[in-house]
Order: sequence, then structure tokens, then C-alpha cells
Amino acid sequence: MQINYNNRFSEKTSIKRKIINFLIFIIITLLGLFILSKFNFPAPKQEIKKNITNEIIKLK
Repeated sequence: MQINYNNRFSEKTSIKRKIINFLIFIIITLLGLFILSKFNFPAPKQEIKKNITNEIIKLK
């Protein structure tokens, strides 16, 4: 049976790797939100008010 001498070292590197992956994920998410905010998506300038009562009566 072999003794694992690198147990503490592997735990530290795995914690560091998790922290680095989490930070990379946060940076990518923030970058994505920043890029999406730069696009001008179409939006109506006035509230759409359409009377659909005639269409409902026709469907009955």
C-alpha cells in the first residue's frame, strides 16, 4: 500500500482551480452582459393600444 504524500498539495491546487474557474465564469458573464447592453434592440416608442373586441366577436 502506497502513502499519498501529495494529498495537501492536491487539495490546495483543486481549491485554487475552483476559485480561478469561478472568477473566469464571473468575468465571462459580466463581459457578456456588457456586450449585450451595447446593442440597441428594437422597442416600441409608444405603448401599443389595439382594440380587439371586433376580432373576438367575429371569432364567435
